[in-house]
Amino acid sequence: MAFDDQQPPWGKKNKPGSPEEVIAALLKKIKEMFEGGGGRKGGQGDDSSGQATPPNMWGGLLKVIVVIGVLFIVNVVYSSFYTIEPGEQGVVLRFGKFSKLAPPGLNFKMPLIDDVIKVDVAAVRKQEFGFRTRIAGQKSVFANKGYDSESLMLTGDKNVIDVEWIVQYKIQDPFNFIYKVRNVDQAVRDLSERAIRRVVGNQNFDYVLSNREILEATATRRLQATLNKYNSGVKIVAVKLQDVNPPEKVKPAFNEVNEADQDMKRLVNEAEQTYNKIIPKARGTAKRVLEEAHGYAIERTNLAKGEASRFLAVLEEYKKAEDVTRKRMYLETMQQILPTVKEVYLLDKDQRSLLPFLDLTGSRSKN
Repeated sequence: MAFDDQQPPWGKKNKPGSPEEVIAALLKKIKEMFEGGGGRKGGQGDDSSGQATPPNMWGGLLKVIVVIGVLFIVNVVYSSFYTIEPGEQGVVLRFGKFSKLAPPGLNFKMPLIDDVIKVDVAAVRKQEFGFRTRIAGQKSVFANKGYDSESLMLTGDKNVIDVEWIVQYKIQDPFNFIYKVRNVDQAVRDLSERAIRRVVGNQNFDYVLSNREILEATATRRLQATLNKYNSGVKIVAVKLQDVNPPEKVKPAFNEVNEADQDMKRLVNEAEQTYNKIIPKARGTAKRVLEEAHGYAIERTNLAKGEASRFLAVLEEYKKAEDVTRKRMYLETMQQILPTVKEVYLLDKDQRSLLPFLDLTGSRSKN
């Protein structure tokens, strides 16, 4: 840097960089003005009688008024601008009456007329029932003792069940959230407990244990409808049933009932497996037998019809030539029977006893 460009320390002017520094500098000026208002300059101020001349009070008062006016103007200008953070909304009130909602970013308001209330609409709030979170994290620590009045409730079949749940919600309408309901968090808590107890009370014990998703959806819908009716400005994000169990005193009996129920289901499944294995096979066998019988009946019927047709055809030929047909039928019959004969006995029609055996099987010729 060149020597000419350098400025001596006594030539520099300290300029405040922020409104706080400006106000501090003005207050310092006022203090110096009051402290030095009665001093003497150059030995002057003494009259012929040797008494001090009173200071110029009107000039000092004017300076005070000017300084106060400057401070007022700075404060007004500084307070006319405000910033809404991301995830927030500003509720602008003009003379105490709602005017508008301010979006995130730098905004302007009428000084001394408008007021702004900032509301976080992005944060998800949570209410816990039947337990409390002591330490949050990957290994959260919960405490559930002393909250039985919240978690114990009656089901539709008059059984007691222990239900622990959470409700997550966030602000949807900042104006309604601030002015429509006095204590929104307490309202959400009371209405949540009412919704869960109503849903659980309309179902039996086993249904509550095995249908958490349905109960959560039903409770969410009813809770949101009630909050909308009250113009609470709250949107329910989720209702989660953390733990649904029978009370501690009846857990042993409940476990025995579950074991018996599991045994029953196992036996039913085994019976159904045996049924599915045997019954279809028996039905298939029965169907096969019926099909075979049907086919055999058709075969026998067709064979009988064919034999009858053949007999009628032979009868027609027999009527035309009885001797020839009779001899042909005899010869055809003997051609079919004789190849199957193993022993032949010859009988004399005049004798009453057997003739000597005549072997026609051909066994002797083989020897």
